[in-house]
Amino acid sequence: MIKVAIANDTLIALEALRRVIATDSAYELIWSAKDGAQAVALCAQQPPDLMLMDLLMPGIDGVEATRQIMARSPCAILLVTASMHSNTSKIFEAMGHGALDVVGTPTIEARSSSANTAAAQPLLAKMATVAAFIGKSPRRRTAPLRTASGVLSSRALPALVVIGASTGGPKALAQILGGLPADSTVSVVVVQHIDRQFSQGLATWLNEHTALSVRVAVSGDRILPGQVLIAGTDDHLVMRRDRTLTYRAVDDSTPYHPSVDVFFNSVSQHWPQLGQAVLLTGMGRDGAAGLAELRVAGWCTIAESEASCVVYGMPRAAVEMDAAEQILAASEIAGFLQQG
Repeated sequence: MIKVAIANDTLIALEALRRVIATDSAYELIWSAKDGAQAVALCAQQPPDLMLMDLLMPGIDGVEATRQIMARSPCAILLVTASMHSNTSKIFEAMGHGALDVVGTPTIEARSSSANTAAAQPLLAKMATVAAFIGKSPRRRTAPLRTASGVLSSRALPALVVIGASTGGPKALAQILGGLPADSTVSVVVVQHIDRQFSQGLATWLNEHTALSVRVAVSGDRILPGQVLIAGTDDHLVMRRDRTLTYRAVDDSTPYHPSVDVFFNSVSQHWPQLGQAVLLTGMGRDGAAGLAELRVAGWCTIAESEASCVVYGMPRAAVEMDAAEQILAASEIAGFLQQG
């Protein structure tokens, strides 16, 4: 049984969430809170496996509640909000504090005691994914976490930095990219575990924190100096033999979509120069094996330190595999990248 808690100040939203939870016997609602302050207090008294956190609440909102819960009594937090597209900065701020993902608030069918079936499915799918992520998968198998061509001569290739991140990644990415100067000639490619509908929002948000140009990668993109490309679909971002980027359909070989390991492995195969690879905060092990492969190939590999991680999962796995040549706090990584 997966213990679920709700923090939401809107009665109709609270009722919709209760009804969705009631549709699946794998979940048990243990309590609900009317605001962030109450959620923080209840979470300390009776920790849930999964918290459904509203973004906008009076007093302590979902962003601050997420920060306090992850600092005091951490649990898996899924943002559930009716304002997904009008509060992008708040969403990424909450994810920077440790929220795992975001989904829209389901609706209630008129004259019915049940939640709108179609509207409930995205929430149930996210809940199942997060549950699997924390090792409490529901009985049924669910979908895994998602979430200009041309050939350059090797002498014309820019310095390449590849970055993988998950839980807490947006905040760390903003800190790292914000530390790179406007005249930087490095090219950065990022694989962040995030729902595809928020990849453009993440690029827009990161553009506000760095002097470099950030955009979502499209099939056929080349690695060019001074740009930051972000994986932007549910498929895996990969590098092709001609050193352009494309997306590859997912399969069952990895639970992470897009996968850091898949991207790192493709870079190891097709990028002819040595570069720098970074694995940031995140739950699970995605990226550790790919980082190890790049280190064997001669790349400089970096894992975020436990002290600065929101979740010390992916970097821990890399350290345990001896995949990281350097272990640095997020605040130190930009400076290190500029050294070489």
